[in-house]
Amino acid sequence: MYLALCSLLPILASALLWFLRFPKRLYKLIYVEAVTVITSLCVFAVILSKNAETIEIFRISDAFVLSFGVDGASSVFIGLAALLWPFASLYAFEYMHHEKREGKFFVFYTLCYGVTILLAAANNLFTMYVFYECLSLVTIPLVEHGQDKESFRAARTYMIYLIGGASLGFAALVMVNAHHADPFMLGGIMHEGAREILTLRLSYAFAFLGFAAKAAVFPLCRWLPKASVAPTPVTALLHAVAVVNAGVYAVMRITYYVYGPNFMYGTYIQSILLVMTAFTVAYGAIRAVRESHFKRRLAWSTVSNLSYMLSSLMLMTAGGMAAALTHMVFHGLVKIVLFFTAGAVLVCTGKTRVRELHGLAKHMPITFAAFLISGLALTGLPPLCGFFSKYMLIDEMLAFGSWQGVMCACALIVSAVCTAVYIFSVAVPAYFSVPNHDIEGDFDPHLPMKFVLIALTAVIVVVSLNSGRVMQAMRMIAGL
Repeated sequence: MYLALCSLLPILASALLWFLRFPKRLYKLIYVEAVTVITSLCVFAVILSKNAETIEIFRISDAFVLSFGVDGASSVFIGLAALLWPFASLYAFEYMHHEKREGKFFVFYTLCYGVTILLAAANNLFTMYVFYECLSLVTIPLVEHGQDKESFRAARTYMIYLIGGASLGFAALVMVNAHHADPFMLGGIMHEGAREILTLRLSYAFAFLGFAAKAAVFPLCRWLPKASVAPTPVTALLHAVAVVNAGVYAVMRITYYVYGPNFMYGTYIQSILLVMTAFTVAYGAIRAVRESHFKRRLAWSTVSNLSYMLSSLMLMTAGGMAAALTHMVFHGLVKIVLFFTAGAVLVCTGKTRVRELHGLAKHMPITFAAFLISGLALTGLPPLCGFFSKYMLIDEMLAFGSWQGVMCACALIVSAVCTAVYIFSVAVPAYFSVPNHDIEGDFDPHLPMKFVLIALTAVIVVVSLNSGRVMQAMRMIAGL
């Protein structure tokens, strides 16, 4: 019951929001936040109930069944979304006050939450594919929300990359369902005795590229920095929770729950994908260092960090899966705060370039305190959470015992150094440089944004102090 309510409530509420006319803006905001909070509470009720029961909604044939359920892996993804979405909605109330077409924005923003839940709770490859593509469709209006040339160009690029990925994912779906149409099962449903092994392994490469398009693996990463033109509440969720983590989550599902790591382990396809993801780790970090636009710098950082997870998943070990899940949680928390600080700077001062932030910390103390703490966590400074997930990732990569693992670990270390550069090159001038602007007084955002920044920064600190428990939970989910 709770699972059905989780998904249907935001979808139906968003449809109703399209037609409702509220006498005051406040009533609309209360409606959106109430729907989001109730949905999140239902999600946590499902997770805490630990009910492994699956729900079959629709059966087209034996090979194509829409079914849903929640297991350990989906609990991580859906739980992260449920934690962050109410904060993101609250943040959006102040941010969107300065934007046009607010009603349309909240319709698709709420709808996106429902589709994300359905994607996370998908119980087989067909269901995951359907709602993976639905997520692409409902986020396109959010990317093009600005309705200007740059927004339309970003949305077009987004569509091209994700439609291309959808084609590869569909090819893999057909090839896999010709052999198996079973529910997800940790360890996979393929085996060495399967017929046409070469064809199935080739289909895995198609599936990886198709689903990893959302995770912005090189060379399919160009859309992600362009999408930062969208309103900050959108980019924060795109880059921290919904779309990009959906790509990582889908790759994890096909690797560990459909094909199985043993089916792909030691193949040339695994080596190629490890090289691809390791290159993306370093490439994204280097591009972030060179980027002068504040939000796009964070977007390139996301490109790099997503491939931390993909590299770990491509190790095709239980430890690699646990490390990827851990970094998914920690990176999601940290990156959403970083984007929220960039959005606060944009709304309150109009500044978008890194060079324009000199001396701004004095006028926005809360905003830049949140940026500094989350930035240090992303850099990997102990005892903040980023240190533990990066340690876990490097440990698994070195334990892989081959040149591919060493290569991935070296790429991650290069990225960590670059992370320190692109975070401190913002934080240090903001605190210690002479201002190059004429701003005077306090420019921190109003209460909604300020509360979100403080609350989520506190969550980062609390999670950091409990990193050991999070890591152990992820190991249990991975079967360790």
